Amino acid sequence: MTEFDLSTREGRWKHFGSVDPIEGTKPTKKENMKDLQSTHKDFLFEIEEVGIKNLVYPVLVDRFQTAGNFSFSTSLNQDEKGINMSRILESVEKHYNNGIELNFDALYQLLRSLQVSMDQNAAGLDVSAKWFFDRYSPVTQIKAVGHADVTYGLAIDKDDVTRKEITIQAAVTTLCPCSKEISEYSAHNQRGIITVKAFLNKDVDLIGDYKEVILDAMEANASSILYPILKRPDEKSVTEQAYENPRFVEDLIRLIAADLVGCEWLDGFEIECRNEESIHQHDAFAKLKYQK
Repeated sequence: MTEFDLSTREGRWKHFGSVDPIEGTKPTKKENMKDLQSTHKDFLFEIEEVGIKNLVYPVLVDRFQTAGNFSFSTSLNQDEKGINMSRILESVEKHYNNGIELNFDALYQLLRSLQVSMDQNAAGLDVSAKWFFDRYSPVTQIKAVGHADVTYGLAIDKDDVTRKEITIQAAVTTLCPCSKEISEYSAHNQRGIITVKAFLNKDVDLIGDYKEVILDAMEANASSILYPILKRPDEKSVTEQAYENPRFVEDLIRLIAADLVGCEWLDGFEIECRNEESIHQHDAFAKLKYQK
């Protein structure tokens, strides 16, 4: 049995089964390697989307840096075998500056770079991240950082935008109208998870505070907003506000829709509210779709 020098890394590696590399016969330089992805012949079908998912990269949402989870895709012609996926990362890095900016103008430019790099007509992306913002307690006005989840969706075909949407998810308080009605005192409440998927009008200029407008529609129509910091006067205010504004999940999505339906920069939306019920083992939910 061969004995190895266990005082060295190489010796320990071989002791645990590592072996020396073989002398290979295939090329080691890129220019001599066969490029299978670039094979051209009839591959039966055109592919609408091919790319990568779960790419985690730093992003900038307003003034905060956070982590974004990306999916990227391009089209693929019938006479091409595959895409060169490394070019996706190269396109991302080209637009990286202490983070990828999450706004539609910056994401459009990123997709144009991807389109050119991959030599394809269509390209698309979805990216999810935490959106952080300042939030003040309702009475004492103490500032802290609140958050919601945002997902940007964008797709282009040649010069045209074919898909432009943003999804925002936030948590609120909902107080049960039925519980308030039938109880001698008090009423049960729970955390409601609201998701709004907004389809943006591609032909209308987007207002600067579109995220704030959507979030306000979600939170203002709830029984109460959630706050990072609450002192006793704030807690009294929040508790009483929730009691004064009971909401079923059905009520909440209808009220949100009423606020959003007049936004000219929206083509439509999907709204869902899911209550994490405090007196049941199940959740309650309601969902509404609207298209102009």
